[in-house]
Amino acid sequence: MARRLARLALILALAAGCSHERPAATAEPYNATDVMFLQMSLEQITEGDQVASLAEERAADPRVRAIATELRTQWKDESGTMRRWLLGWQQPLTADPSAGAHAGHGALHALRASDIEELRAARGGDFDRTAVSLLLGHLANCVETSRMEQSAGGYPPARSLATTATERRQSQVRRLLTLAAAGG
Repeated sequence: MARRLARLALILALAAGCSHERPAATAEPYNATDVMFLQMSLEQITEGDQVASLAEERAADPRVRAIATELRTQWKDESGTMRRWLLGWQQPLTADPSAGAHAGHGALHALRASDIEELRAARGGDFDRTAVSLLLGHLANCVETSRMEQSAGGYPPARSLATTATERRQSQVRRLLTLAAAGG
């Protein structure tokens, strides 16, 4: 009896595998732009957090400290999502640093070590002005990266994250520009 059941199970398995209809190939849920967006964004978050951390601690203007705290909170949440997606897709967390890998959208945008050192050395109003200036440039780069994803990304949740990030960063840029115009 057991032998007949095993044979019947084998016949059913073979019959099921001989179907003329083949399942559609499963496409990846993401594309190269999604991966590049996430990798570049993670790098930008790491770099920007250096400025935001210092601004959160040392800015004389509470509005600068508030923006820095807001950024750090948002970046922590966004980076967790980005890491989960990349790891789930079995993709590296960092972008290929070679220039050729970024030919389609320009080089990795980076804060320089000298920028961070200048900020660390600044005091009082100079610190606030330097922090605002660095954050403005950095957030503009973040928006550029998010717009790349919005226009060419293939993974809808990543495009949605990029849209949210763009809206957040643009709001922060407007607030920083107000501070810069006021001399803060």
